[in-house]
Amino acid sequence: MIKKFILAGLLVLVPIGVTVWVLHFLITTLDQSILLLPELWRPTWHGSKIPGLGVVFAFLLVVITGAIASTVGKNVIGKQILNWWSETLQRIPVVGAIYKSVKQISDPVLSDSGQAFRKAVLIEFPRAGLKTIAFVTTTTLHGEMAKRLPGDYLTLYVPTVPVPTSGYMLLVHRSQVEELDMTVEQALKYVISLGVAPPPVLTTGELARWANGPKPPDFPNTNP
Repeated sequence: MIKKFILAGLLVLVPIGVTVWVLHFLITTLDQSILLLPELWRPTWHGSKIPGLGVVFAFLLVVITGAIASTVGKNVIGKQILNWWSETLQRIPVVGAIYKSVKQISDPVLSDSGQAFRKAVLIEFPRAGLKTIAFVTTTTLHGEMAKRLPGDYLTLYVPTVPVPTSGYMLLVHRSQVEELDMTVEQALKYVISLGVAPPPVLTTGELARWANGPKPPDFPNTNP
């Protein structure tokens, strides 16, 4: 009986505890952004630091930077300035390598036209007979990969669980890929939950709305 109560308590407290820990980490980290300001410009209350002010400052910094970048990027001169700034950072030793790597990842994820995962698919991995969920990241190979792998290949990302931010990048022929009739969000939830939370079946109410939600378009056949 006690074991049952312990498990029930863990089921309730573990998600809450992890959520609180993540929020505390994010808020504490963002709150340190106020240190970017000179000490004389940092507002205080009776000589003490104001909790949470750094979070507000970080939010305003992101909004203002985004507004400036969006406005400047709409004209030719502004685009040239942004490109010059980006190229300058990439030329700096060490800093350039980090900046370029982060930019290559953030651009497709955060840009308005970008889409990190195009489609959820099913493939055989890590060996024949075993199936796993993967996500299409690109449908066209370029450069050396296009020369080495002629034909219709897709670039796939296979996340690990329960931390989907790490995983494997695979180049798989389209004939070996099965499209799944589920959204990327549904597939990610299925993966992160270790298969405990499968996509809902078609029914009524909220489950039907989720199952019938908008699905991304099929990836086009762009390779010869």
